[in-house]
Amino acid sequence: MLKVGVIFGGETVEHEVSIITAVQAMNYIDSSKYQVIPIYISKDHNWYTGQALRSMSTYKDLSTIGYVTKEVTLTKRDNSFVLQKKRGLFKGIVDTIDVAFPIVHGKGVEDGSLAGYLETLGIPYVGPSMLGASIGQDKVVQKQVMAASGIPVVDYLWFYDSEYQTDEDKYLKDIKALGYPVIVKPARLGSSVGIEVAKNEKEVKTAIEEAIKYDQKIIVEKMIDNLKEVDCAVVGNYEDMECSLIGEMLTDNDFLTFEDKYLGKSGGKKGGAKNQEGGKISTGGFKIPAKLDKDLEEQIYKYSKEAFRCLNLSGVTRFDFLIDTKAKKAYVNEPNTIPGCLAFFFFTPKGKKYPKLLDELIKGAIKEYKQSKKKVTSFESNVLSTFDGTKGAKGAKGKMM
Repeated sequence: MLKVGVIFGGETVEHEVSIITAVQAMNYIDSSKYQVIPIYISKDHNWYTGQALRSMSTYKDLSTIGYVTKEVTLTKRDNSFVLQKKRGLFKGIVDTIDVAFPIVHGKGVEDGSLAGYLETLGIPYVGPSMLGASIGQDKVVQKQVMAASGIPVVDYLWFYDSEYQTDEDKYLKDIKALGYPVIVKPARLGSSVGIEVAKNEKEVKTAIEEAIKYDQKIIVEKMIDNLKEVDCAVVGNYEDMECSLIGEMLTDNDFLTFEDKYLGKSGGKKGGAKNQEGGKISTGGFKIPAKLDKDLEEQIYKYSKEAFRCLNLSGVTRFDFLIDTKAKKAYVNEPNTIPGCLAFFFFTPKGKKYPKLLDELIKGAIKEYKQSKKKVTSFESNVLSTFDGTKGAKGAKGKMM
């Protein structure tokens, strides 16, 4: 039976959201095909494993997790990927995994940091590559890439915290020229953390100060007139991708808040499906399918696939769209490269239930890994065997040529 190491947590303001998503997923992975190995990264960067991590009750007091789990490191021994004891004279093997399944959110983990580590180990893993993950986490870079690919994005401007603090008047003038109302965001966070709507200069100054608490890089976006917010998820990779149904956001707020997404408080109503622990899984405040005319539907499906490809994504990504209902134009707002609940509820109405989606993600990771192993990644010959140190770099270049 294939061992799937589900990795979650990390030093991020979305730490608890990652736990929620991961525990839900672990309880829906097909136990007849896969053995789930939980791997929790604490806020102080320590790694733990143990079946107790599959229960939400374990996280009521994060300081006690070390008592019911084992602290480990993930490494490679011979041809195996092992979780070995971190402390003690003998680094015994606690468990092994065959494929990694990162279910992390936010800066420091979802932004390519974890993907890069897994690539260095050489282990197959679910989700975007280090490049795709890092682009997908940065709201500025992703807009630059999408705009260069002809994908419509809203008008925006961005700056670093130090630039704003050095020349506040300049940036306030630029924001005024962009036009109120605007939405202010930390550029590399998710789950609506640190986001504020500003309708005037006083509000924008407060919003920027709030965003600066979370990130050095800030983005300010022009709010769309006649706004409707919808989402579409994509699963697969550049060769084979499938769009979900489109969901319309339901909220009483100016934008979908953290509470809307994870506490089931969208539109003034609690919602969600029962999970296997008997609790609620928030469906993120969406009406699925969204009521849209054919032209807008086609725009959203087209731009979802184009953005998935140009941002170098794989696994499952949920794209947030902003629609000007009067102009009948859709803008890609941002991707969520490891979305909350892995966006399973967007696929369920199509007949793809959560266990099937998880199965596809794991199989897709293994397929991509096997394909990548067919490519030339290093040379058998050691070019340093003929290196003459006395001749310096030019001598080495001549030998290699």
